[in-house]
Amino acid sequence: MANAGTRNRPLSPHLQIWRWGPHMFVSIMHRVTGNGLALAGLGVLLWWLGALASGPAAYETFAWAMTTPLGYIVLVGISWAFFTHMMSGLRHFVLDIGAGYELKANKTWSILTQVLGVLLTAAFWALLLLR
Repeated sequence: MANAGTRNRPLSPHLQIWRWGPHMFVSIMHRVTGNGLALAGLGVLLWWLGALASGPAAYETFAWAMTTPLGYIVLVGISWAFFTHMMSGLRHFVLDIGAGYELKANKTWSILTQVLGVLLTAAFWALLLLR
Protein backbone atom coordinates (compact mmCIF):
# COMPACT_ATOMS: atom_id res chain seq x y z
CA MET A 1 0.00 0.00 0.00
CA ALA A 2 2.96 2.35 0.34
CA ASN A 3 3.25 2.54 -3.45
CA ALA A 4 -0.34 3.68 -3.95
CA GLY A 5 0.46 7.31 -3.11
CA THR A 6 3.60 7.49 -5.24
CA ARG A 7 2.00 6.50 -8.54
CA ASN A 8 0.58 9.97 -9.16
CA ARG A 9 3.84 11.78 -8.50
CA PRO A 10 5.66 13.06 -11.59
CA LEU A 11 8.98 11.51 -12.51
CA SER A 12 12.03 13.67 -12.16
CA PRO A 13 13.22 15.18 -15.46
CA HIS A 14 15.87 13.22 -17.33
CA LEU A 15 18.47 14.50 -19.78
CA GLN A 16 16.59 12.96 -22.68
CA ILE A 17 13.61 15.29 -22.28
CA TRP A 18 15.62 18.50 -21.99
CA ARG A 19 16.29 20.49 -25.12
CA TRP A 20 20.01 21.15 -25.34
CA GLY A 21 21.05 24.77 -25.56
CA PRO A 22 24.17 26.90 -25.42
CA HIS A 23 23.81 27.44 -21.68
CA MET A 24 24.18 23.69 -21.09
CA PHE A 25 27.23 23.57 -23.35
CA VAL A 26 28.85 26.48 -21.50
CA SER A 27 28.20 24.84 -18.15
CA ILE A 28 29.81 21.59 -19.29
CA MET A 29 32.73 23.44 -20.88
CA HIS A 30 33.28 25.35 -17.63
CA ARG A 31 33.87 22.04 -15.89
CA VAL A 32 36.00 20.64 -18.74
CA THR A 33 38.22 23.72 -18.97
CA GLY A 34 38.61 23.86 -15.19
CA ASN A 35 39.75 20.24 -15.11
CA GLY A 36 42.00 20.82 -18.13
CA LEU A 37 43.64 23.77 -16.40
CA ALA A 38 44.09 21.75 -13.23
CA LEU A 39 45.71 18.83 -15.05
CA ALA A 40 47.55 20.17 -18.10
CA GLY A 41 48.12 23.67 -16.75
CA LEU A 42 49.50 22.39 -13.47
CA GLY A 43 51.73 19.90 -15.28
CA VAL A 44 53.24 22.57 -17.54
CA LEU A 45 53.59 25.00 -14.63
CA LEU A 46 55.42 22.43 -12.49
CA TRP A 47 57.67 21.46 -15.39
CA TRP A 48 58.47 25.12 -16.02
CA LEU A 49 59.23 25.79 -12.33
CA GLY A 50 61.33 22.64 -12.10
CA ALA A 51 63.27 23.66 -15.21
CA LEU A 52 63.87 27.11 -13.75
CA ALA A 53 65.19 25.61 -10.52
CA SER A 54 67.32 22.98 -12.25
CA GLY A 55 69.46 25.30 -14.32
CA PRO A 56 70.01 26.45 -17.89
CA ALA A 57 70.17 23.00 -19.50
CA ALA A 58 66.82 21.92 -18.03
CA TYR A 59 65.22 25.22 -18.97
CA GLU A 60 66.57 24.92 -22.51
CA THR A 61 64.93 21.50 -22.78
CA PHE A 62 61.62 22.94 -21.54
CA ALA A 63 61.86 25.90 -23.93
CA TRP A 64 62.62 23.55 -26.83
CA ALA A 65 59.65 21.31 -26.01
CA MET A 66 57.24 24.23 -25.70
CA THR A 67 58.32 25.72 -29.04
CA THR A 68 57.69 22.54 -31.02
CA PRO A 69 54.34 22.29 -32.85
CA LEU A 70 52.99 19.97 -30.13
CA GLY A 71 54.20 22.39 -27.44
CA TYR A 72 52.40 25.26 -29.12
CA ILE A 73 49.23 23.19 -29.33
CA VAL A 74 49.46 22.49 -25.58
CA LEU A 75 50.12 26.14 -24.73
CA VAL A 76 47.37 27.46 -27.00
CA GLY A 77 45.01 24.86 -25.52
CA ILE A 78 45.86 25.91 -21.98
CA SER A 79 45.40 29.59 -22.80
CA TRP A 80 42.09 28.86 -24.57
CA ALA A 81 40.93 26.88 -21.51
CA PHE A 82 41.96 29.77 -19.28
CA PHE A 83 40.11 32.45 -21.23
CA THR A 84 37.03 30.28 -21.78
CA HIS A 85 36.91 29.34 -18.10
CA MET A 86 37.36 32.99 -17.12
CA MET A 87 34.53 34.20 -19.37
CA SER A 88 32.27 31.41 -18.14
CA GLY A 89 33.16 32.29 -14.55
CA LEU A 90 32.19 35.91 -15.18
CA ARG A 91 28.90 34.71 -16.68
CA HIS A 92 28.26 32.57 -13.60
CA PHE A 93 29.09 35.55 -11.38
CA VAL A 94 26.41 37.60 -13.13
CA LEU A 95 23.95 34.72 -12.77
CA ASP A 96 24.81 34.43 -9.06
CA ILE A 97 23.77 38.02 -8.46
CA GLY A 98 20.40 37.21 -10.03
CA ALA A 99 20.74 38.75 -13.48
CA GLY A 100 20.76 37.16 -16.92
CA TYR A 101 18.20 34.41 -16.38
CA GLU A 102 15.89 35.61 -19.16
CA LEU A 103 15.99 33.03 -21.96
CA LYS A 104 17.19 35.35 -24.71
CA ALA A 105 19.83 37.03 -22.51
CA ASN A 106 21.04 33.67 -21.19
CA LYS A 107 21.38 32.26 -24.71
CA THR A 108 23.15 35.39 -25.98
CA TRP A 109 25.65 35.49 -23.12
CA SER A 110 26.27 31.75 -23.40
CA ILE A 111 27.24 32.09 -27.05
CA LEU A 112 29.21 35.26 -26.38
CA THR A 113 31.16 33.47 -23.63
CA GLN A 114 32.51 30.94 -26.11
CA VAL A 115 33.21 33.54 -28.80
CA LEU A 116 35.07 35.79 -26.35
CA GLY A 117 37.15 32.86 -25.15
CA VAL A 118 38.35 32.21 -28.70
CA LEU A 119 38.87 35.92 -29.47
CA LEU A 120 40.85 36.53 -26.29
CA THR A 121 43.01 33.49 -27.00
CA ALA A 122 43.68 34.71 -30.55
CA ALA A 123 44.47 38.23 -29.30
CA PHE A 124 46.79 36.87 -26.59
CA TRP A 125 48.76 34.74 -29.04
CA ALA A 126 48.84 37.51 -31.64
CA LEU A 127 50.31 39.80 -28.99
CA LEU A 128 52.92 37.19 -28.03
CA LEU A 129 53.93 36.15 -31.54
CA LEU A 130 53.76 39.48 -33.34
CA ARG A 131 55.86 41.45 -30.87
